[in-house]
Amino acid sequence: MKIDDFRAGPFWCFPFMKRRNLSIRTRTTILQQLPKDYEEKLAIFRTYRKNKITGKKIRPEHITNMDEVPLTFDIPVNHTVEKTGTTAPMFRSSSAFSLLLLSVVGRQMELQVPQPILCSQWSAPASKSLFLDGDVIIGGLFNLYHTPSYAEQDFTKMPHYEPCTGLDLEVLKYMYAMAIAVEEINRNNTLLPGVRMGYRVFDSCTRYPWALQGAFSLAGGLAQSCNLADSTRYSETYNQPRETTGVQTSPVIIGTAASTTGVMLSRILGPLSLPIISPLASCPCLSDRSKFSNFFRTIPSDIYQARAMAQLALRFNWTWIGAVIANNDYGQNAIKVFQEMFRGKRVCFDFIQTVSRETIVSDAKHAALTIQASTAKVIVIFCWYTDVKKVFLELAKRNVTDRQFLASEAWSTSDDLLQDFAISEVASGVIGVAIRSSVIPGFENYLRSLNPTHHPNDDFLREFWEKEFECSLSDRPLFSLTSLTTRAVSDHRSHPSSSSSVKKASHLPQCSGKESLEGIQHPFTDTSQLRVANNVYLAVYAVAHALHSLLSCPGTHSPPLSNTSTCSSPKNITPTELMQHMAKVNFTTPQGERFYFQGADAPAKYDLVNWQKTPEGPLKLVLIGHVDEFDLHLNKSAIQWSTGSKQVPVSVCSKSCPPGTRLANRKGQPLCCFDCIPCADGEISNKTDSLHCEHCPFELWSNVEKTACNPRQLDFLSFNETLGITLTAAAVSGAAATTAVFVVFLYYRQTPMVRANNSELSFLLLLSLKLCFLCSLVFIGRPSVWSCQFQQAAFGISFVLCVSCLLVKTIVVLAVFNSARPGAEVSMKWFGPGQQRGSVGFFTCIQVIICVIWLSLSPPVPQHDLGFQGSKITLECAMDSVVGFSLVLGYIGLLACTCLVLAFLARKLPDNFNEAKLITFSMLIFCAVWVAFVPAYVSSPGKYVVAVEIFAILASSYGLLLCIFAPKCFIIILRPDKNTKKHLMGR
Repeated sequence: MKIDDFRAGPFWCFPFMKRRNLSIRTRTTILQQLPKDYEEKLAIFRTYRKNKITGKKIRPEHITNMDEVPLTFDIPVNHTVEKTGTTAPMFRSSSAFSLLLLSVVGRQMELQVPQPILCSQWSAPASKSLFLDGDVIIGGLFNLYHTPSYAEQDFTKMPHYEPCTGLDLEVLKYMYAMAIAVEEINRNNTLLPGVRMGYRVFDSCTRYPWALQGAFSLAGGLAQSCNLADSTRYSETYNQPRETTGVQTSPVIIGTAASTTGVMLSRILGPLSLPIISPLASCPCLSDRSKFSNFFRTIPSDIYQARAMAQLALRFNWTWIGAVIANNDYGQNAIKVFQEMFRGKRVCFDFIQTVSRETIVSDAKHAALTIQASTAKVIVIFCWYTDVKKVFLELAKRNVTDRQFLASEAWSTSDDLLQDFAISEVASGVIGVAIRSSVIPGFENYLRSLNPTHHPNDDFLREFWEKEFECSLSDRPLFSLTSLTTRAVSDHRSHPSSSSSVKKASHLPQCSGKESLEGIQHPFTDTSQLRVANNVYLAVYAVAHALHSLLSCPGTHSPPLSNTSTCSSPKNITPTELMQHMAKVNFTTPQGERFYFQGADAPAKYDLVNWQKTPEGPLKLVLIGHVDEFDLHLNKSAIQWSTGSKQVPVSVCSKSCPPGTRLANRKGQPLCCFDCIPCADGEISNKTDSLHCEHCPFELWSNVEKTACNPRQLDFLSFNETLGITLTAAAVSGAAATTAVFVVFLYYRQTPMVRANNSELSFLLLLSLKLCFLCSLVFIGRPSVWSCQFQQAAFGISFVLCVSCLLVKTIVVLAVFNSARPGAEVSMKWFGPGQQRGSVGFFTCIQVIICVIWLSLSPPVPQHDLGFQGSKITLECAMDSVVGFSLVLGYIGLLACTCLVLAFLARKLPDNFNEAKLITFSMLIFCAVWVAFVPAYVSSPGKYVVAVEIFAILASSYGLLLCIFAPKCFIIILRPDKNTKKHLMGR
């Protein structure tokens, strides 16, 4: 029976196990130790296996990779196969166990089974590569060909991939940037003297299996097979020097454009401590040294470009932003950084729209509709350039051209977008963060000098040459294969279309040899924007400086840098030692750029670019600034905005609140949507977007704009203001009117009207009224010590003199009419002129005594009134003794009330002109005024307290003057016929 006819399955496996007394055991959580002599037996087994291979003369083509054998009974990793009834495991589950099991089964069934002694690669390495021999070979892994559409794999057979065709000229420049850097270093007499660097470059075509195989090929030295017996310890410690059966291994790999590829290779090659340097993998996750200790990169982490974009938004005061992000870690991590940067700064997102590569058509339409409906004028886009193009095309259909876009480095320098006329109106004015551009001296001349004649082994250059010049270089084979087996496997590898390329080249004319890149304009020779190529260039120099540090002996009397004498021989370099020196790299490039690693990352340096219109139509890329770590350097005058003007676009939900106002959040809306509330009197806010208004100190007050606290103005009732002028005029008019009445009465003092009502008291009353009018003037003006004391004394004494006269008049009237009754004549002798003058003097003296005592013990003094919260401080006469002022008013009130009662009793006494009626009415007005004065005086603020008191003085004085003397003057002047004794005595 041949093994080719054998088909293993569950119906064969389980009966076989039963016959051989085998069973499947589930692994327990109890630690199962290996036998103590496990290592010794394993070494004996390997020696036995090697001898068998040598004795049986088994050739490598007879060895089959066990992973390709369609066995269905591989045991899960948590199970073991043991003899039934045993207490200790015999084998551990692994792919090696499957291989060993098949060997045991084959021998017991007498099948022709190839002995699993040698291992081989699962497929051939890339057929095309670029190689330069040297003492140390640097590995290169680039996506040199365009990736075809995604092919679904069912994992039931060897994976099949569509061929990658069409060289990516930009990535091709990355490869030659690596080449020119190596050549520069080899010519440098101070860097790695005596050591020649070489390189080997493979294409990975953005496919993980090909990237993994290329990395293994570089790490393993392109050996097609390996002898397990000769590499007993190598799998356990890669860091020890060994002899290889293939080409020299690479101690470092430069490449891995995608972050996912970097994660995969770093984890797989991590146990080997093989350094990987990426020029494009920017995922923040790769900064974790605990997980990716062997990973380095010459591009900053995405965290820094997100911070730079957030700084741009803050610099231009954009607080209302939209975001379109890739639905993966690239976009989600960026949004997290934005939110951290915007925390506490009242910047928020109107929307966050995600797009996925698988559903980009529908996602792009949705994103365009969201952008069109949004009020945000600034849109952040964190996507791949192909996704951005779809979104821009949808916006162009809807004629949305007034949005300002912020670009991530994934699309900020995309020529595919810049040269697309269909989106030029939408994309005009884009501001983006780009990988730092630099100049590589001589690189353009190097590219122009490339020629297949001078580089016959450069398969990539050959393919590029045939395509660009449309001629055939068929005199040389495109590539060579090592064996028929390799050729068969390579049909599944990177360039299965090579046969079609041969057929196509055969139909092209033969190249003349005069073809050249000199003097022609071609994207391949354009070195104006060397961004990723410069990162590759830096990576090569970083490796060179690490090697230089590793291979440099400190001195003749000092021990070598390592215990393996690697300072003297590049052949003894181990990846672990190289990785240790990579972490300490710190050098300056030939262009004067300082470079070092911060953990895994390069210093955060970016360019700031602007997409500007050109007369020819397509957009051009203009450098407007750069980012150094956390410092943003920007030339605002060089920016062309989406509106086509130099005016910075405004993108806010609410305009900033100016000084003098405060923010008030709108309920249910984001923090950047708010209203501006003016500060209240006495409060200020002296900065934009203030959250609170601050109270001014007690002695200060806010200005009109509510932006500063100024000293309060001194305020008092002055003669210059309207109120002061009005009260002064009223007081002077009252005094003038009183004087006029006094003159009339003096002129007509012999007439019955004047003489009938005790002319002496009338003249005294007029004099007291004039004093009442004039004393109000003392209240107006700047208070001083003498004015505060004099005004209250003058007020109290004048009014007591006035009311005393009226009281005595009323008593005289009552006494006169009572004397007409029999037996009452004697009472008049007590109310003669002397007694009347004495009574007025007595009543007045009491008030004088009260005032003297009050002013002696606790006089009123000028004082600043800070109780009223206004912009002015009132200077007033403070009543330190409320009792004294109350006694003055109380005594006036007592005399007035007594006079009112007596006058009311005498109002109906017979007489044509009974003065008691006039006194009654006047005292009613007087009492009403002063009763209303008390609450008005208490509640009035500042200087209006004084105005209320003056008003009460004038009102009561005018009431007395008009009620008592106006009727008399009317008869004296206008009705002299009634100014007779007969008329006055008539009933």
